[in-house]
Amino acid sequence: MKAVVYRGPKTVAVEEVPDARVEQPTDAVVRITTTNICGSDLHMYDGRSTVEEGKVLGHENMGVVEAVGAGVTRVKVGDRVSVPFNIACGTCRNCLHGWTSFCTHVNPIEGMDGAAYGYANMGPYDGGQAEFLRIPFADFNLLELPAGTEHENDFTMLSDVFPTGWHGVELSGMVPGDDVAVFGAGPVGLMAAHSALIKGAARVFVVDKEADRLGLAARFGAIPVDFSTADPVEQIMEQTEGRGTDRGVEAVGYQAHDSSGDEHPEMVLDNLVKVVRTTGGIGVVGVYNPSDPGAADEGAKEGRIGFDYGTFFTKGQSMGTGQAPVMRYNRQLRDLIVAGRATPGIIVSHELPLEQAPEGYRNFDDRVDGWTKVLLHPSA
Repeated sequence: MKAVVYRGPKTVAVEEVPDARVEQPTDAVVRITTTNICGSDLHMYDGRSTVEEGKVLGHENMGVVEAVGAGVTRVKVGDRVSVPFNIACGTCRNCLHGWTSFCTHVNPIEGMDGAAYGYANMGPYDGGQAEFLRIPFADFNLLELPAGTEHENDFTMLSDVFPTGWHGVELSGMVPGDDVAVFGAGPVGLMAAHSALIKGAARVFVVDKEADRLGLAARFGAIPVDFSTADPVEQIMEQTEGRGTDRGVEAVGYQAHDSSGDEHPEMVLDNLVKVVRTTGGIGVVGVYNPSDPGAADEGAKEGRIGFDYGTFFTKGQSMGTGQAPVMRYNRQLRDLIVAGRATPGIIVSHELPLEQAPEGYRNFDDRVDGWTKVLLHPSA
């Protein structure tokens, strides 16, 4: 089958790889109809992770079940499904408590709980930027979708970015009527803004410097804040009459850059500590890795990010972090889409055949104007 393979920094290639197949009785194989390039894929693409050459990439996947193992009883061949990026066993303590993003049974790497498709440190699993994908524990992991092709661009967000944005808002502790500051208007940040507004936020401020992304934030009903024109904290403080926001969401991660392009991994955390009021909450869903070979200083290379913890403590703020347990939210988000309450597919800018994945990666990574979310269609 054809698949997108990592070949080193700034290099991916579409190559022939062994076909995905049923390997265990609880497996299924999904024929991929849509698979997305995620902002977190760019950490690997940029050479800022420990991903190995030859890895098949892609953790945002959906499609149609092609085959099932003998132990699969719920999922059937022909089912249209969303594939959560988390791979979970369904029986460990964390899974039973709803934390499928930290399954203790599926990742053989020492010290790592949780697994994912096609991602550094997340286990030996191939990704879904391919024609087919093997799904372990298929009965537990797969989310059934309405048959057909309706809502394809909305449903493809259910594997990661929509639940992750929702999770960031949940981690922040938001309740209806809160003001929320979202830093980062990439796909996850936009989904966090969309989620906060669905959940009843009074106002959502979205901070970025890319005009196309800020335009999408406004389409969702958020207030764009361009940090290239003035300090974003000062802009939000002015609009909140000096109070700051009740909640904040970090949707940037460890490759945060200032308006001149210099990298500061602590920058967004520091700004959130400043802009969120005393006793407010912060949800961190931007990626921070335990190691970063391309970091500017030795501490950051070991995942040590020196943010303003003293002020964070003094203000009595709370912070939640970590990858989203997609299954905690994806059924409800699917139904919000079907009901017309959620429209995450608005962020899609480009739909490409699998063969054009290198072009998609390059333009998305370079922040070329208008390249806000790239979908790949292996069967196109």
